Amino acid sequence: MAAIGLKSQIWNNNIKSVALLAFYPLLIIAIFWTISFMVGWMSGGYMQGNDYSWQDAVNSGVRLGNAYTLHYWPLVMTIVAAWFVIAYFLQGKMIQKLSHAHSVTRAEEPELYNLLENLCISRGMTTPKLQIIETHARNAFASGITDSTYTVTVTRGLLQSLQQDEVEAVLAHELTHIENRDVRLLIVSIIFTGMIGFFAQMAWSSIRYNMFLGSSRRNKTDMRIILVLLAVVAVLWVGYLATLFTRFALSRRREYMADAGAVEMTKNPEAMMRALLRLSGKDKIPEATGDIALMCIENSSKFMGLFMTHPPLEQRIKAISDVTGTPIPELKPGHRAEERFKHPEERKNPWLTATRGNRNPWINNRSED
Repeated sequence: MAAIGLKSQIWNNNIKSVALLAFYPLLIIAIFWTISFMVGWMSGGYMQGNDYSWQDAVNSGVRLGNAYTLHYWPLVMTIVAAWFVIAYFLQGKMIQKLSHAHSVTRAEEPELYNLLENLCISRGMTTPKLQIIETHARNAFASGITDSTYTVTVTRGLLQSLQQDEVEAVLAHELTHIENRDVRLLIVSIIFTGMIGFFAQMAWSSIRYNMFLGSSRRNKTDMRIILVLLAVVAVLWVGYLATLFTRFALSRRREYMADAGAVEMTKNPEAMMRALLRLSGKDKIPEATGDIALMCIENSSKFMGLFMTHPPLEQRIKAISDVTGTPIPELKPGHRAEERFKHPEERKNPWLTATRGNRNPWINNRSED
């Protein structure tokens, strides 16, 4: 039954990936048509003070929207495809740069590599690449689109604050994201959301330029341009919010599935719950972007409802407890993984040079939970 459920989840996520690949270009076409409509409506005389009726202005907008969309949709789709292809091949390097992660070898992290490899062998998976972020934060995420690009990234803070079985549970959680194709689905959504956000930011920058530079020479034509740009920004941001809500909904659901997959993989629900408890309030990776935070095992936020990227940890822990019948554990201080996973001062890494006065923050800032 578990195998059937896993295959169904993989199949569903593959279908969703294809659906997203179709949905986002269609959304971009809809945004382009709406922008063309607004340009036609404003240039149809309604905003120029002429004796044009509302209906005339709307008709002008519809005509221009249809004409521009039919004429330019091949160009728009070419730009979208080029953007996606470039992002597809560069996403691994971009994520590594944005997260400030570095690759590690088996010789550098033998215990961590063994944990990851043993889990992969148990599932018949190809072992993904392994990266570490040198930060006190406790977090982890999976990234990549294909077997050759799949990567599991963990923070040094997580390695030094969790017991071995808890680290194993976190790795199993991230491997479940890879196995279920959650990672591919999320990367596709990030690429297209970033595209729409980029063009919205460009339009907003144009408005700021027209409003704050050359204001002394502004005339009616300039004001109409600003109004058109405002309409463009409004449409783009509505589209951007639509893609964000789609991403957030996907992210919330996939965390429950990954928690369940980790429990199935490790046969240790208590370790998964303990790991989540230790992440609480200590998950923020300094300088990490919103896209990186969205991929992490935990992303605590003051926002609720549609704006939440992850379910509350309390709900995730309760779900594991309810499904498995395992009591929610109480953390015991002093149980750590430091004897297995090296201190940062024992290796050469950028975290050492980034601290003030070359003092290692790990010496005085280690917490006991």
